[in-house]
Amino acid sequence: MTTTRRVGIIGGVRIPFCRNNTAYADVGNFGMSVKVLGSLVERFGLHGQELGEVAMGAVIKHSFDWNLAREATLSSGLAPTTPGITTVRACGSSLDNTIDVGNKIAMGQIEAGIAGGSDTTSDVPIVYSRALQQRVLAMNRAKTPLAKLQTALKGFSPAELKPSFPGVAEPRTGKSMGDHCELMAREWKVSREDQDALALGSHQKLAEAYSRGFFEQLVVPFRGVNRDNVLRADTSLEKLAALKPAFDKSSGHGTLTAGNSSPLSDGAAAVLLASEDWAKERGLPIQAYVTHSRVAAVDFTHGEGLLMAPTIAIPRMLDEAGLTLQDFDFYEIHEAFAAQVLCNLRAFESADYCKNRLGRDKPLGSIDPAKINVNGSSLAAGHPFAATGARLVATLAKLLEEKGSGRGLISICTAGGMGVTAILERP
Repeated sequence: MTTTRRVGIIGGVRIPFCRNNTAYADVGNFGMSVKVLGSLVERFGLHGQELGEVAMGAVIKHSFDWNLAREATLSSGLAPTTPGITTVRACGSSLDNTIDVGNKIAMGQIEAGIAGGSDTTSDVPIVYSRALQQRVLAMNRAKTPLAKLQTALKGFSPAELKPSFPGVAEPRTGKSMGDHCELMAREWKVSREDQDALALGSHQKLAEAYSRGFFEQLVVPFRGVNRDNVLRADTSLEKLAALKPAFDKSSGHGTLTAGNSSPLSDGAAAVLLASEDWAKERGLPIQAYVTHSRVAAVDFTHGEGLLMAPTIAIPRMLDEAGLTLQDFDFYEIHEAFAAQVLCNLRAFESADYCKNRLGRDKPLGSIDPAKINVNGSSLAAGHPFAATGARLVATLAKLLEEKGSGRGLISICTAGGMGVTAILERP
């Protein structure tokens, strides 16, 4: 992102992330979005203020939530003249929104805006067969009651009433994201033991972050929940090793389990971004700045790993920023699966991959594990698809504020073989 004005992150808020069909089963995206937007308004004294944009992502939503962001904005306490837009790039949605709102601020189109996302896998849209849909539409076109009845009954089969639920399979391949990641784990020779170890570390680091109060301002209680209910502070390698494969259940070689894969979750998160002048006028300190970003995609339908796109986006972003992979104090890498993180890290270390796929003379190199997801990530916190990006942005901005200076990298893989990345800095 080439900026003409610096884009500041004022701060972020999220509700605790929860496993689907638990605490938020009856809330839905609208209720969760209103909660996080309202909490952001409360925290930064934005009542009645008009912002330039509220961009909220949502992957799984009902048709009546066609512009979830605008409807939630109208219930948030912001001025009703604040526009809202609802977006979707799967797991990268709210990081995308951070980039898009940031670009508008950088170009002087707006002074401040909110980027976020909400997702639920509990309150999902249920649809019926194409045949039933066409039958109902034909009944609506029929002119007389008799014609409507004849249309309703002619050729009707009870099978038309079978409901259909949203799926997580890639339309181009028919494989789930977990199925694809199993293929990646085999290609990069990522072991079950390494995946379980990474998952254990995620839970331990998240539990420790809660214990030391890191999330006191970042996470607002909701529906009687004070922290992510996915978190298992008492898990162990033995417990993780006892879990059966969740995707490849028949070959005897499956390594992805419910313990080393991010769970289906409900939740919402949002961050406030602004120009330096807007923040200064209101006495709001800036935690960090969004300085660079990049989006990339891979040809997963012809053999590339579905979740490898961050390995394309990151080096391109580094070249633009004039940085190396090691020039960061923190790395916030979305843990879609432990295997996905490990595959990406191994690709950076591979001379063959960096030469033949990235066109580089040498590998990008290793990342210090002590700097990766220092407060845990999606494996322990949960992964409401469109909310994860805003969670990462808010977490990294606070880490940089606590440190007093530094630089952090955010990386998110998404469905459809895409990756969204960004750099945050605090001078």
